[in-house]
Amino acid sequence: MKRVSLVGLLLLFISAIAIISGCGVYSFTGASITPGVKSVSIQYFSNRASIAQPTLSQVFTDKLRDKFVSQSSLTPVTDAGDLRFEGYISDYNVQPTAIQSSDVAALNRLTITVHVKFENTKDPKQNFETNFSRFADFDSKKDLSSVESGLINDISSQLVDDIFNKAVVNW
Repeated sequence: MKRVSLVGLLLLFISAIAIISGCGVYSFTGASITPGVKSVSIQYFSNRASIAQPTLSQVFTDKLRDKFVSQSSLTPVTDAGDLRFEGYISDYNVQPTAIQSSDVAALNRLTITVHVKFENTKDPKQNFETNFSRFADFDSKKDLSSVESGLINDISSQLVDDIFNKAVVNW
């Protein structure tokens, strides 16, 4: 068997990096940022749902901001970023699921829907305005208030991942 030299491996690695960097700005988190995009602005996502936990808007907005700070090299700005996010929480709903033979729900489902408007000032073809919805089930024997904070965190994280992927992960 032939041995691969250290120089050969180094050249292979440099070639791979050159190919990746030649395809726009890429981060190892999966984000493929449009060339020329340097900043992101994320407005506060207010609550327009008929009912919702009071901290939901702040939790969701903070998670979305944190995602872009930790998973991209974009600079967060207050207003007029190269990438712009705005929207609102449009629905917060608890429904019974997994009905048993005794007509009693074994599980309840918390669903959160967020309306998002995204603008890429450098590439308007990537703009979108859409709803994102996620849910989590919990045991119907548990009171919502005892599990609500954890469910909100989990669902918000899933929603943020969906929004991040649609906006900057072009797989």
